[in-house]
Amino acid sequence: MNPQSYVYQSIARATKDHGTTNMFGLMGDANLFMVDSFVRECGGKFIPVAHEGSAILMAEAYAHVSGKVGVATVTHGPALTNCMTAMTEAARGQTPMVILAGDTPVDNPRHLQSIDQRELVKVTGAGFIQLRSPATVTEDVARAFYRAQVERRPIVLNMPADFMWQDSGYAIKILDVFTTPGGVAEGDTLDNAIGMIASARRPLILAGGGAIHARDELVQLADRLEAPLATTLRAKGLFNDHPYNIDIFGTLSTPAAYDLIAQSDCIICFGTALHDFTTDRGKLMKDKRIIQIDVDPTAIGGGLHPDAALVADTGLTAETILYWLNEAEVPASGFTRELDTATLTAHTPGSGKVSEGFVNYVDTLERLEVALPKDRVLVTDGGRFMTEVWCRISVPNPHSFVGTVNFGAIGLGLQVAVGAAVAAPDQPVVLFSGDGGFMMGGINEFNTAVRLGLDLIVIIANDSAYGAEHIQFVDRKMDPSLTEFSWPSFAEIANALGGEGYEVRSNDELETALQALENRKGPILIELRLDPADVPAMRI
Repeated sequence: MNPQSYVYQSIARATKDHGTTNMFGLMGDANLFMVDSFVRECGGKFIPVAHEGSAILMAEAYAHVSGKVGVATVTHGPALTNCMTAMTEAARGQTPMVILAGDTPVDNPRHLQSIDQRELVKVTGAGFIQLRSPATVTEDVARAFYRAQVERRPIVLNMPADFMWQDSGYAIKILDVFTTPGGVAEGDTLDNAIGMIASARRPLILAGGGAIHARDELVQLADRLEAPLATTLRAKGLFNDHPYNIDIFGTLSTPAAYDLIAQSDCIICFGTALHDFTTDRGKLMKDKRIIQIDVDPTAIGGGLHPDAALVADTGLTAETILYWLNEAEVPASGFTRELDTATLTAHTPGSGKVSEGFVNYVDTLERLEVALPKDRVLVTDGGRFMTEVWCRISVPNPHSFVGTVNFGAIGLGLQVAVGAAVAAPDQPVVLFSGDGGFMMGGINEFNTAVRLGLDLIVIIANDSAYGAEHIQFVDRKMDPSLTEFSWPSFAEIANALGGEGYEVRSNDELETALQALENRKGPILIELRLDPADVPAMRI
């Protein structure tokens, strides 16, 4: 490869040098030649989207499922403003990503699409790097990938359009980075934490998204303490098959698990910032010793004030605690011996009641849990319907679950599902979305899934309303009609966009749709028709 190249070629080559095989995006004036070079000269794959924000969401899911840095590209001005919600979602999800964003020519400040892109990016929580000159292209790309990994957030590399056809010297530049640094806990705080754990009679171990790499160490500690194990939503599936796994901790707990948490006297929290929904706004942490371990110092003390806080690697800290418990011959708590394990993960069953022309949501979820492919990647949109999905639909492991709830938005699920499917081509992806969310952001990318031939199963919970708002009007005995919509048939839309669609208004129709899953050849959509007055309330 000729070391002399244009800027657009150098950006493409440098991106490929960092292990990028898939790039999500939408082309425009400032990035089209770079994309062309990435595909034709570098052998990369470009996944074109219908809306710029979708590129960010797809790259975010790709990063989560694959464990690699996600890469997306958009052009300048309105293309970047279209990414605001998606960038905020990815930043709050601490997703390592590089966004190659074009910018208007630096010598034309009155360009129609000119905007201060640095200031725009800053408010989302993403990072920003300016492409300084044609001579610094490879260093600037390397810096973007380095920061994405170390800071664990999207980094926007800002690329002026007038640089693209300028000569650029090319040489491979990669900043090698160890991406999981973490110290070993030591000192008085560690001693105090071990003392609290040793004296606990009903300890419980809670793992969050920052601890999913430390499953074995946490299980060993739990077994030594005879303590039950729980996860936050982000770590869903981490302790599958462990006999004392109580599943999700907090407002999403089963009734028996919630009571168990209330009985505990010491919560050892690994890799979780203790969100309000995890602690049930602090209720579950009252009158308990709280020990918080996280490599990220900003995670400590944000939700509540722990009794001991250790800014250290979760796995190494679990090993250290286990070592000193053994050295001191501290007896096991015996807490798990008291437990009725059969009830710990049993959620309240559905009522079985249903109005004519609708299906019962909870009962349908229970059927889907059995019928859907077991090796699935589960993706959920935001909204009223998702809490029951989180509770009742299982996943093989945390990397096979992506919930688009970091920013409380709806309409992000289908785009995320496409990115997950690209990252895991051998796993079927199951997306749950509400009708409002699908209308907002799903329809425009369902055809993208069709074009790519993805193994995608979309479940639409359709109550013909914005359900979270509908229930608030009903609860106050007000007219909810402003929240209600006469949507088109989503099943027919799926067919029109090249997929398969099935409308489900009865258990018989549900079985017909489930049988169709066995012979699916591409994206398939199952539309569950629900009574807006008979949908479980959100559990957060």
